[in-house]
Amino acid sequence: MRSPKVRHLEARLTQVKHFRGRVGPRYDRRTVRAVRSFQKAVKIPVTGAVDARTLERLHAVTRRPTRSELRNWGFDLDSRCLKGRVMCIDKTTRSLKWVVRGKVGMRLDARFGDPHYPTREGLFRVFKKSRDHVSSIYHTPMPFAMFFSGGQAVHYSPDFKANGYNGTSHGCVNIRNRKAIEKLFDRVVLGDKVVVFRS
Repeated sequence: MRSPKVRHLEARLTQVKHFRGRVGPRYDRRTVRAVRSFQKAVKIPVTGAVDARTLERLHAVTRRPTRSELRNWGFDLDSRCLKGRVMCIDKTTRSLKWVVRGKVGMRLDARFGDPHYPTREGLFRVFKKSRDHVSSIYHTPMPFAMFFSGGQAVHYSPDFKANGYNGTSHGCVNIRNRKAIEKLFDRVVLGDKVVVFRS
């Protein structure tokens, strides 16, 4: 089966990490495997076929795919992320990608500040790292903090892990996967680039 709807389906399955690779219009074995994996995860009958219930559950936990996601255009990488070592942070897809010489090594869910405390966009450099940082303003823990613009940093957030996108930061880039941010913290060095953008 070939249909533009399959591309949208695979893009949404990619968002929840059940589909791997380039999305396309063919409903093939990879698509069936991804659908079965998603159905098993949300505890509905595992058939590999997309019915109304499967679509309803999938739409509830994903967002409308961007043009970049649908077309595999560099997996939403900003051109400034293609050289060197970069934390490539996309506000549209709410993700942080660790990119080295144009290759994505890690992808993490990210959360940002609200309109009162916006996360700054642009090209920055990591100028300070603090493994067990505590905010001097809000007196809250900011483990694995990597500062890139004033007091704004990429760091682990227990609130993001507990409440997801129901909350916001005070301008920092929140990460909810503690093990992954710890690995990233150990890889990033002072001077590495940080690109914050919208795809």
